[in-house]
Amino acid sequence: MGLIVLLIIIIILVIIGIYIVPQQQAVVIERLGKFNRITGPGIHLLIPFIERKAAQLSMKTNKLSFNLDAKTSDNVTIVLDVSAQYHVDYDNGNGMPANSGVYRAYYTLADPISQMQDYLSDALRSSIPNYVLDDVFSKKDDIARDVNANVAETMHGFGWALVSTLITGISLPASVEKSMNDINAAQRQREAAQALADADKIKRVTSAQAEAEAMEKTGRGIAAQRIAIAQGIKDSLETIKESGVSEAEANELFLFTQWAEMMSDFAKEGKSSTVVLPSDFSQTRSMFDQMLAVEAHVDDEKKSGN
Repeated sequence: MGLIVLLIIIIILVIIGIYIVPQQQAVVIERLGKFNRITGPGIHLLIPFIERKAAQLSMKTNKLSFNLDAKTSDNVTIVLDVSAQYHVDYDNGNGMPANSGVYRAYYTLADPISQMQDYLSDALRSSIPNYVLDDVFSKKDDIARDVNANVAETMHGFGWALVSTLITGISLPASVEKSMNDINAAQRQREAAQALADADKIKRVTSAQAEAEAMEKTGRGIAAQRIAIAQGIKDSLETIKESGVSEAEANELFLFTQWAEMMSDFAKEGKSSTVVLPSDFSQTRSMFDQMLAVEAHVDDEKKSGN
């Protein structure tokens, strides 16, 4: 009976002492309160009541997310959304468990995640004041990379590997955000006004150039027309002289012709639809004589110098 009882006790102790470590996990075993060993994934056995599982640490990469406020060099308070990826250091201590990453991760810091957050917050608050607000937005990846490098070195001594630190968001106070939007809107309006002014200037210059060219071409046309008229009058006078008509009679003929053309054009294009003429057609000669008398009077005054 005693042997059976002893065997049952041994079986119970074995059952109690058997434990299984899942994949990507590490278990710290203590014997009588002192570190003894680290066990990895698989089935293991510990001595009941003498040894215990002090801790079971995940070897997976975890994420730490938090927010913090900081002030830029241009005195703007911003809120940063920070995300850090970390895991227990995979260093096995070169065969010495007491130097391994698991040992340091468990025994060095009392609250490693919270303390890691404190280190990151302090590094960010020390780095952000070196940048103006615009640079924080444009260089946030560089800032996060520098902070990660500094904090990673510190955390490595505590058995933790800081994989990366990301600034995932930057929030501004409502008043600052409104001011920036107003500034951007004003700048866009100023650029739009400048563009409209430039377009109007180009339009005016082009119109002026076109008008100048049109006037130049019109002037050339008028000049050519006058030259042609003068040449025609000259040719006509020469032809009339050859027929035996005197120069005075030729002038009278041209004057009468112009008067007749004027009356014809007036009837066609004049604003008035009524033209008053002498009732007797023979009196048109007296009108023509009056025109000649006026012309002669004007010539006499020119000669007398009045």
